[in-house]
Amino acid sequence: MGSKTEQNDLKILIQSKNPILVIETHEEPRALALINQVALSLSKPVFGWHLTEGLRRLETEGSHFAPLKDTQDASDCLQHIKRMERKGLYVLCDFHPFITTEQPQNIRLLRDIALDYQKTGQTLILISPKIELPDELKRMSRSFNLTLPDSGELESIIRKVAAKWGVSNPGKRVRTDKKVMQRLIKNLSGLTRADAEQMIRNLIYDDGAITETEVEKVNQARYELLDLDGAVHYEYETSHFAEVGGMSNLKKWLQLRQKVFLSDGDLGLDTPKGILLMGVQGSGKSLAAKAVAGMWEIPLLRLDFGALYNKWHGESEKNLREALKLSQTMSPCVLWLDEIEKGLSTSDSDGGTSKRMLGTLLTFMQENDAPVFFVATANDISALPPELIRKGRFDELFFVDLPEAMARQEIFRIHLEKRNQSGVNFDLVLLSEKTEGFSGAEIEQAVVASLYAAHYQESPLTTQMIIDEISQTKPLSVVMAEKISALRSWANERAVKAN
Repeated sequence: MGSKTEQNDLKILIQSKNPILVIETHEEPRALALINQVALSLSKPVFGWHLTEGLRRLETEGSHFAPLKDTQDASDCLQHIKRMERKGLYVLCDFHPFITTEQPQNIRLLRDIALDYQKTGQTLILISPKIELPDELKRMSRSFNLTLPDSGELESIIRKVAAKWGVSNPGKRVRTDKKVMQRLIKNLSGLTRADAEQMIRNLIYDDGAITETEVEKVNQARYELLDLDGAVHYEYETSHFAEVGGMSNLKKWLQLRQKVFLSDGDLGLDTPKGILLMGVQGSGKSLAAKAVAGMWEIPLLRLDFGALYNKWHGESEKNLREALKLSQTMSPCVLWLDEIEKGLSTSDSDGGTSKRMLGTLLTFMQENDAPVFFVATANDISALPPELIRKGRFDELFFVDLPEAMARQEIFRIHLEKRNQSGVNFDLVLLSEKTEGFSGAEIEQAVVASLYAAHYQESPLTTQMIIDEISQTKPLSVVMAEKISALRSWANERAVKAN
C-alpha cells in the first residue's frame, strides 16, 4: 500500500497528462498496488503486461481477467494498445530489454502511443529495476520514485518481525538494547521495505538476538544490494586511530567534530563536510582516511575515479552522480576520494570530461545535505584545480609530513605488535633514530623484511635485524628530496600540520 503522499504525487503526474511514466524499483508488487489505488480514485482502468502472460486487465478486488490473445510479444502488445485507443493506464513490467536500438519498431510504437495521448488518454507506465529510455522518448516521459521507509517505519518493521518470531518461540523475546536498535535503524536506511524486512528477519531468526556485530554486517549487506558495478568500493576493514602513529592534530580535530557530524538534531553548528589530506607518499594518508570511518563507526566508501570514466559523452558525469547518490543512501558515511588529482583536472586533453566531472563533484559538495564526510587524499597538490582547494570546499586542508621521532617509535610498535612481536622486546628509541626521514610505509617494510630474515635464519627477531634492513633502504625523502622540500614549502603557508 502506498502512503497518502505517494498516492497524491502519482495522481498529479497522471492528471498532468504525461504520456509515459517511469518507475525504477525492485518493488514491483508495491508499485502495482499503488497504481491500482490511484487508478481507482481516478476511475481509470488498468492494464498490465509482462512477458510470461501478455497484456491483461489488472485484477480489481474479487475479479480476475484472462490475458488478451496474441499480446505476449512486446511489439504485438504495443500494437494492441495502439489499436484499442482506450483511455486508461497501461503498465509494462520489465519492458527495458525491448526498448533498444536493435528493436526500433518498439521505440516508434511507444512514441506513436505517446503522441496520440490527447486523442486516446492512454498513459504508459514502465516498471523495471533500471530503465534507460532512448532520446526519442526521454522528453515525453517523467520519472516517479517510490518512497523509502523512514526511521519510524523501519522501527515498526523491526518490531513486527520480532513479534512474529515471538509467536513462533513462545515465552521468548528478541534480545537487543536501545543503542543497538538505533544503529540498526540507521544502517537500514536507504533500503526498500522488502529488503529491510528480509534483512531484519535474517538477523532475528538466526539466534533470536540483534547484536552489535550483526548490525555492522547489515551495512555490508546494504552496500551489496546497492552496488554500482565497481565505481564505489565498500572498505570492509577500517582502521582505528590506535593503528595510526602520530597525526595528533588531525585526531583532535576529528574528535571535536564527531558528535556534531553524527547528531540527528540541529545543534546550531555547521555539519562537518570533509578534509583534504596531502603529503608525502607512504606517510599514512590512506590509513588516516580509513581511520576516520573507524573512529566514527560509520561505513567507508572509496570512490574509484578510473571506473567512472566512459568513452561516451556524458556517461562519466552520470556515473559520478550515481556514485555520489549511493554515498547519500549509505549515509552517515565517509566518502574517500583516493589520489583525487588523478581523477580531476582542468586540462582539455580529454574533451573537457575532467572539467565536467569537477563541476559535478563541486555542485554535489555544495548542495548535499546528507551526512557524507569527504576525505580526499593527494600526493601532488599542484595537479589539483584551484576551485577544489579554495576555502569552503573542505573544512580543512591537512599536510601529512614524514613522522617525527615519537611517532616513528609508535609506528614501529604498531607494526611489530600487528605481527605478534611485543614492542617491549625492541629498542624503539634506537630504531626511531635510525629511521629519520622514513615514511610510515617504509618503516613497515623494514619490519616485514626483517621478519623474513629472522624466519630464514630460524631465530627470533631482534633490533639489530631491523637495523640491518633499515641500512639497505634509501627512503623517499632522499630519493625525491627536492620534490618533498617544495611540497613542505607550499604546505607551510597553506595547510595545517596533521602531525
